[in-house]
Amino acid sequence: MPPRPVQGALQEEQVPEALESLFRSVRQAWKEYCQPLKLEDYGLQAAAETSPPKWHLGHTSWFFETFVLVPFARDYQCFNPAFEHLFNSYYNGVGEPFPRPERGLLSRPTLEEVLAWRHQVDDAVQRLLAETNHAHARSIRERVLLGLHHEQQHQELFFTDLKYSLYRNPLFPEYTPAPDDTPVSDRAPPLQWHDFTGGISMLGNDGEDSFVFDNERPRHRVFLEPFSLASRPVTNGEFLAFIEDGGYRRPELWLADGWSTVEQQGWQAPLYWLCRDDDWYQFTLHGLRPLDRHAPACHLSAYEADAYARWAGARLPTEAEWEHVAAQQPVRGQFVDRGHHQPLPATEPGLTQLFGTVWEWTSSAYAPYPGFRPAGGTLGEYNGKFMCNQLVLRGGSCVSDRRHIRASYRNFFYPPDRWQFSGVRLARDPA
Repeated sequence: MPPRPVQGALQEEQVPEALESLFRSVRQAWKEYCQPLKLEDYGLQAAAETSPPKWHLGHTSWFFETFVLVPFARDYQCFNPAFEHLFNSYYNGVGEPFPRPERGLLSRPTLEEVLAWRHQVDDAVQRLLAETNHAHARSIRERVLLGLHHEQQHQELFFTDLKYSLYRNPLFPEYTPAPDDTPVSDRAPPLQWHDFTGGISMLGNDGEDSFVFDNERPRHRVFLEPFSLASRPVTNGEFLAFIEDGGYRRPELWLADGWSTVEQQGWQAPLYWLCRDDDWYQFTLHGLRPLDRHAPACHLSAYEADAYARWAGARLPTEAEWEHVAAQQPVRGQFVDRGHHQPLPATEPGLTQLFGTVWEWTSSAYAPYPGFRPAGGTLGEYNGKFMCNQLVLRGGSCVSDRRHIRASYRNFFYPPDRWQFSGVRLARDPA
């Protein structure tokens, strides 16, 4: 997930004392996340689209060094000039990025060196934030806040990337044991439909009350036809019924590109599902476990989500429909602080699990809002050039930081991608 520049007025969290506290909290969260790792885990990269844990640790420090310390900190000395190349993700404006598929080859620098670099960056940023009379204090605070939200994106990617790398190991090793308070459910709440009348609705966020990325701007009017939204995401058991009805063998259910992908990749079930002796299992960050048929289906591509919706006589919601509903709900749900790194079943009836648990695919192309203008300079390089051939997901997941998610947040991936914690909530038109 690339960082998306912030624009606009300073917010409460950018007040120096609050921002320093947030900086320490976000940066130190890595200690908890990395504590279960073995040294050998830090270099794992099982696919070109994933990154090793060590690279995430380095890249997030690269961001602060490149965009905060080098331009604003007096007499700051880069830890190692070569890191500007090794840990650059996609910023062509600041040099040549190191090839993404080869990040797992970086056995050097060592983990010890990367951690030392992080300590240097942390100390330097905190000293800089303490300079309240700095001539560029406002710009510094804005960039630090952007860097923290960028870091939270990479903390989520840490979990998704690590899960895929561990899955490729035939031992199916666990990242952590399942928490002792893992709930046991005998059923999911029945799926219900909530009707919405449509009309003029507001989409987007101008950041008047909180941090937003530039791709959430500007807030603008949209017209919605009447629609209905499902009360919860589709469960594993419901998706299993699709499989048992030949869903992966019925081309009439699939978009053309989706059917081509099914044939080329040999898909027969969602990623991480395994069938052994007629019983279904699912690989999780807590190891290989029996498939919980009441938990939300996860690691679905947009193609799978769309095919299931078609099979169920429904469709995917648009991002405007999703936000129209979510903006009326509190941001509460299963996030990374819960400690369960696998979606948990819904526990209550009614409209639930809009936030956290699984990212929800929409049918909307990731495109600029009317009047969108990317930020100037290198920090504005990212968003515009990614607004092509991707679809929007909404709501966050069980490995998202709750402080990072809001109703207007736009995540985006390519339709075949399924290593993210992505699921599906159904929508439909009036009968």
